[in-house]
Amino acid sequence: MTPGAAEVVLMLTHRGETVAVAESLTGGLVASELTEVPGASKAFLGSVTAYATEVKHRLLGVDDRLLAEHGAVDARVARQMAEGVRRALGADWGIATTGVAGPEPQDGRPVGTVFVAVAGGAPGATDGVDASAGGKVRALRLNGTRAEIRRESARNVLALLLEELLDARGAAQTDQRQGNERA
Repeated sequence: MTPGAAEVVLMLTHRGETVAVAESLTGGLVASELTEVPGASKAFLGSVTAYATEVKHRLLGVDDRLLAEHGAVDARVARQMAEGVRRALGADWGIATTGVAGPEPQDGRPVGTVFVAVAGGAPGATDGVDASAGGKVRALRLNGTRAEIRRESARNVLALLLEELLDARGAAQTDQRQGNERA
């Protein structure tokens, strides 16, 4: 089990929130990590393994022009995948992975190029990639075998979600303190 999976499930359960997963290169690893946690059914709604580019468009609503012009390994694709699975499954949070695990480059991107994304939380929160749509996208450059890149991608998307959950909790506590001070 990925170290962050238990923390994510615990935090989501405590908050009464849910997550849905859209995976490409990880092929179900993120969903597997979440479902290994006892009690995951309270927070994990389901996943879409959108390995084929057409599935990203058809099931997750990723812009077909974006896919045609930039390929599936792109920060904006990751963001749209996270938003799409969140919307499709009715979750509070959506997370996504897309990238190149190898053995060959894809869409002009070298092996180890990965984008992980989170949708949900405060609009406009970004990690320097496509600030217009809320959520967060992180670009990764990973080394290792195909299996290592896939595992590290799963670990990173769960870590990114945990960061967002902690940021959202901190913002809520600040808002509550400010409200108490005004009362």
